[in-house]
Formats: sequence, C-alpha cells, structure tokens
Amino acid sequence: MRAIVLSAGQGKRLLPLTASRPKCLLEVVGDQSVLDLQLRALARCGIEHTTVLVGFGAEHVAHAVAESRFDDMQVTTLYNPFFAITDNLATCWIARVAMTDDFVLLNGDTIFEDNLLRRVLESPKAPIAVTIDRKSSYDSDDMKVTLDTDGRLTAIGKRLPLHTVDGESIGMLRFQETGVKTYRDALDLAMRQPESLSNWYLSVVNELAQKISVQTLSIEGLWWAEIDSPEDLAGVREHFSEQDNCAEAARATG
Repeated sequence: MRAIVLSAGQGKRLLPLTASRPKCLLEVVGDQSVLDLQLRALARCGIEHTTVLVGFGAEHVAHAVAESRFDDMQVTTLYNPFFAITDNLATCWIARVAMTDDFVLLNGDTIFEDNLLRRVLESPKAPIAVTIDRKSSYDSDDMKVTLDTDGRLTAIGKRLPLHTVDGESIGMLRFQETGVKTYRDALDLAMRQPESLSNWYLSVVNELAQKISVQTLSIEGLWWAEIDSPEDLAGVREHFSEQDNCAEAARATG
C-alpha cells in the first residue's frame, strides 16, 4: 500500500506562523512537525512508500524529509509549480503519477492516531472509500457528507444543506483495485474544466458518487484532528501534552 499526502499549501490562516514555512512543518510535539507525525504513523502501519506533494516552502519540506528516516518506508516529494494559483484538485492531479496501485490519500493537515489508520487499512476492500466521522453539529468549514441507507456516499462538500448531513470527511481516502484508475481518469477529465483550478479534489469524488458506488469508513471514537487555525494547533499540542503527562504518571506508578 502507498500513501499520498497533499502538503502544497501555505496555511494562510496560520499566519504569521506560516510566513516562511508551510503548516505541515509546524512543530506539534517537541521538534516533531505535522508531517513528521503523519509519516511516522504511516510507517508504523506498514505503508511502504509515501509521496508528499509540495509547493509553498518546497525546499524546506524536501530538506526535512531527506534529514529523517521513517523505518523502511520510502518518502519522496513531488512539486506543484502552480500551488499559489490553484486549490488542491490541481495538486491531486499532479499526484496522479504516484497513483499506480492501491493507495491512501491524506490531507496535509490531518493527523490521527495509529488505530484510526489501521482501521482504514484493514476495512473490507472497496474501489473508493471515504473516511468519515460524526458529531452533534457541523459548521461551514466542515467537509460534510450525505449517505444512503447502506452507508454509501451520495454527496460530499462544504455547502451541503445541514438537514442532509450524515457526517464529515476527515481528509483520508482509500483507493483500491479498479478505484485507482477510476479516480486517476476522473482527475484528468476534471482538469479539462475551466473551474478546475479553484476546485477541491473531493469535488471529483462527489461527481463519481453520482455514477458509481463510493463506500465510507467510519472512524467514530478514534482520535484525529485537522489543523487550520492557531486554535486548532494549540488544541493538538495540548492533546499530545496531556498524553505525555499521562504516560509519565503511568511510569511513575508502574
């Protein structure tokens, strides 16, 4: 299994922290960055090769990857020269050269516990599967999903009517067997449209869901976080600090 991480953006909502480096390199635990945490989790869960899509601060990301080891997992970077004028559909389209066999696709600002990724990897096979969570309410920034009675995706987007929403995408998708080529071909077709430069890669999944079966994988009860704002970053740092405190307390009483 391969992984593709979309980390080409700057993260402007985190300015001034991201004035000279992308948000994927912001430290979360000590000197470990968002990208460090992602890559180490991928390696621990058996991913063999990861392609990191870069753009803003690409040289810093490439240096960070080159200076680190992630067990036996190979890590390469792929540059999107149009990152400043496109949304992540174009970045995902550039990543299609890495879509050669089964892969997991990650947003560059989604971090998660290992058990979450293991659940995704060990779930029954499906050509395309979107990882979802559920909560009591949703806001305008959530990537919301609508499902049919069998749990298949019928729509995904930020502007879905709230009364139709059944959950949210966490920014992790799995593509297997025929789903790999299906998604790659759909990306090629989508990039021929004038509006493609300002679209999200999940808009392609939304269109596919109108034509084929797109499964969902629920990870309710497992920890994950998306880092979009200073408040998000502070919350994630607090989460790991509390984990460290609990671990220290357990060692002291053990």
